[in-house]
Amino acid sequence: MSDFDFSVITQNWAFLAEGLRYTLQVTVTAMLGGILIGTLLALMRLSSIVPLQWFAAGYVNIFRSVPLVQVILAFYLIIPLVLQMITGKQIPIGAANSAYFTFTIFEAAYYSEIMRSGIQSIPKGQIAAGYALGFTYGQTMRFVVLPQAFRNMLPVLLTQTIILFQDVSLVYAIGATDFFGAADKITQRDLRPVEMYTTVAVVYFIICFTLSRLVKRLQSRIAIIR
Repeated sequence: MSDFDFSVITQNWAFLAEGLRYTLQVTVTAMLGGILIGTLLALMRLSSIVPLQWFAAGYVNIFRSVPLVQVILAFYLIIPLVLQMITGKQIPIGAANSAYFTFTIFEAAYYSEIMRSGIQSIPKGQIAAGYALGFTYGQTMRFVVLPQAFRNMLPVLLTQTIILFQDVSLVYAIGATDFFGAADKITQRDLRPVEMYTTVAVVYFIICFTLSRLVKRLQSRIAIIR
């Protein structure tokens, strides 16, 4: 560590910041899209319609049983082929854009199970009360069950998002330049792995530790509300 050169970090910080920005963008996009799709999957899995149950269960089980890096590679290679079959033209997607779609679809399986647990945690009397007020199934879920389920599951949803933030580093497999990928490219060019990888580790630790503490405080506040 006596040869640790901080100038390597300062000189390349703009490129590192660009990679960090991309990592955060993928995280936020996958979180919002994953929660939306995951909620729909959770409702399908709890539905009385058997084909919907089978589809949701199959979706969740498939994506939770396959390594994420394999899914990233598969979608990166398959999406252009599917679009070419549909449109008859070659549409370049690119590694950076492919990651948005891949992480949204993949994380939806995990958010789905979280939301399903949250919905099932709501007392059945709440649902009966909604029906007694004349609500339909959709209205009962929208106005009675889901708001409470989101509140109960918010700490777990945010914890999964922290994991998602860390997992985005796997886009190096398809050549996308996230925060870790930016540091790796600088390392290969300047041959300064200690400075770059230490910087990445410190930044990841600060962000994840801070978010974890915030989630813990939020969990305590929700426990008081209950």
